[in-house]
Amino acid sequence: MKTLKIIVEKHPDGYVAYPQGLKGVVVAEGDTYEEALTGMKSAIQFHIETFGDEAFENDDIMETSVAEVAV
Repeated sequence: MKTLKIIVEKHPDGYVAYPQGLKGVVVAEGDTYEEALTGMKSAIQFHIETFGDEAFENDDIMETSVAEVAV
C-alpha cells in the first residue's frame, strides 16, 4: 500500500481533487470535500490497476506546500 498526497481545491461550484506522484492525469470532483476525496481514491485505484507500477513517478514527494505570490 502506498500513501499519496492529494490536493483538494474548493471552487464556487464544488471541489476538485488531484494526486501528487502519479504519471498522467487523474482528477476527481464532487459537491463536497468528502465526495471529491472518495472519487479521487476510486480514480487512483483504477489508474494503478490500469498502469501498474508505471503509474507512479520515479521520485517520492516528501512534502507538498501551497504558497501565494502577488504578480
